[in-house]
Amino acid sequence: MGIIDADTHIDETDATWEYMTGADLQYKPSTAFPSNPDPKLPPARYWVIDGKRQVRFIRSDKDSGTVVESRELLDINVRLKHMDELGTDIQVIYPTLFLMEASDKPELTSAMRRSYNRWLGERCSKSGGRLRWVCMPPVMNMDEVDSELRWCKENGACGVLKKGDREAGKYPADPYFDALYAAAEKYDLAVCLHTGSGIPDFSPAREFSHGQFMRTKAGVINAIIGLVVHKLPQRFPKLRFGAIEAGSMWAPFVAYDLRRQAFRQQGRESVGVLGIPELEVTGNVFKDNRIYITCQIDEDLPYILSCVGEDNLIVGSDYTHRDPSMELEFRKELENRAAQGEIPQAAIQKILYDNPKAFYAL
Repeated sequence: MGIIDADTHIDETDATWEYMTGADLQYKPSTAFPSNPDPKLPPARYWVIDGKRQVRFIRSDKDSGTVVESRELLDINVRLKHMDELGTDIQVIYPTLFLMEASDKPELTSAMRRSYNRWLGERCSKSGGRLRWVCMPPVMNMDEVDSELRWCKENGACGVLKKGDREAGKYPADPYFDALYAAAEKYDLAVCLHTGSGIPDFSPAREFSHGQFMRTKAGVINAIIGLVVHKLPQRFPKLRFGAIEAGSMWAPFVAYDLRRQAFRQQGRESVGVLGIPELEVTGNVFKDNRIYITCQIDEDLPYILSCVGEDNLIVGSDYTHRDPSMELEFRKELENRAAQGEIPQAAIQKILYDNPKAFYAL
């Protein structure tokens, strides 16, 4: 059975910004270290972007189950060898720094994203097609989107990263993003709603825990509801959407909530007053709208499968990141659950290979 790891990551490195040229050079991030490090705390470092600090992780090999050569793509063969050990045929790569927007300046964000795309495209080109990647679109400069997505597609990208909350000051279903969705559809790139935020936040890192859910998973769930409500899948009939790294236990609630909204609209004269169009929700809301969802292997998968179906679940290891989403041995765990009769064996083949292959058009 082939394995496609639908959600992995890299850690950006200084080489990520070496593709900046000309006027873009003024926006080049640099690395800094605490001037008075606390010996009681783990070592720290930061990206300095437009005079502000953003975390640049120093990861533990033991905790992450990876090594720096793999995390930063310093040696492609090291990563491929580890993939062989894990039984993985293809990894789809997402960023780290870009999961939280680092600036509200269009020229700066476009310059960083452009360099990131070229760095990652060049590194993945050495993998023989086994490392595929999700590109960063210049969402604050929409006139650059078509040409940038065309370049990314030609250089191995299989998806476009889209934040679920406000990005460029707009929510995902806003007509502002029509050009992005049109280009993604034209170049057969999946729209990947990964956990994170498009709203810059320069508060101290210790405050993150106070709004963690709102800054990460909530945006993905809200985006899926917004896309369905505003009929984006109907307006772009070949486009595929993914809810990445937010788990899947929210899916039954979303399906229920959308059906309830549609039912309660019937016979009302006030439909559309709050900008909510008339809803038509029938069948499987996820399959019918080409929405794919990454599940966690310890979720209530029998229940999730009854709601989402076998054709729209995928899974990822969160490779390199050491957080609650990390599941390097997801294949073994899923196969164990199938062996115990919890989930159909046929669903395993779909979750591990068929569905991510269809979603990313691999």
